Amino acid sequence: MMKPSSRRSFLKSAGAAAAAASLGVPKLHAAALSMPLGVQLYSVRDLLPKDFDGTLHKLSSVGYKVVEAAGYFNKTAAQWKQSMDAAGLRCISTHHSLADLNAKFDELIDYAHSIGLEYIICSWAGIHRDPKKKGELDLDDWRWTADQFNEMGRKIKAAGLTFGYHNHTVEFGTEKGTIFFDELLKRTDPNYVVFEMDCGWVVAGGHNPVEYLSRSPERFPLAHVKDLVKQPDGKFKNVIMGKGTIDYKPIFNAATALKQYFIEQEEYTYNPIEDLKQDAEFMRKLQV
Repeated sequence: MMKPSSRRSFLKSAGAAAAAASLGVPKLHAAALSMPLGVQLYSVRDLLPKDFDGTLHKLSSVGYKVVEAAGYFNKTAAQWKQSMDAAGLRCISTHHSLADLNAKFDELIDYAHSIGLEYIICSWAGIHRDPKKKGELDLDDWRWTADQFNEMGRKIKAAGLTFGYHNHTVEFGTEKGTIFFDELLKRTDPNYVVFEMDCGWVVAGGHNPVEYLSRSPERFPLAHVKDLVKQPDGKFKNVIMGKGTIDYKPIFNAATALKQYFIEQEEYTYNPIEDLKQDAEFMRKLQV
């Protein structure tokens, strides 16, 4: 039986929720409310080579349950899986460049199967359709890249995994009025290619994550979560969650097909673990 004090708390919370609903105040999407805390291991890229197992245990101790890989730190698949299991973590996704996926496809697929991955995310395309060309990708390069993604997505789906692409800011460049990222969404086949939205870099690229999530939420099962502050020189600094300018409540409300988010801390206020601890605390409060 519910204790009287607990019942009062419940009724108070229920009343607040009903009031919020009547006022039209959006509530966080249910998927986000029940989602385990995830972290991109790039956040601890300097710690893992020094103390791999110890770093994983620290991540677990501050609340993280799911991780995304960014390199395997010379671990065999068996070693990787053993370390994850010992720390109580699940690694469900990984990052590889398109060049690496093309060069080591079978090897990377075997590794993915061995450690139980669900997603293989291309962290960077960066290949010109003309190998002799240098510099930034143009619109035709991005169109060619979309074709490469479709081909790679078919192969990865055939292997029982899901292929996706992670954006930075360059994808929000334009040519002839066309945003490169929009062209990627348009030209890639939803049956074979999903997207991992890096919400911070969408904002730094001059756009609102909500506009893309509202338009086609089903294309974005994964997300990177980070907070940013714009500096006087126009560049963006990565800060602890809640200390920057990005409001994640409308983002999570719009992310109706989200399966997992990963906090990514690329710069530090204190140190990687302390910053990630505060990030986790922020996300737990956000989900109340």
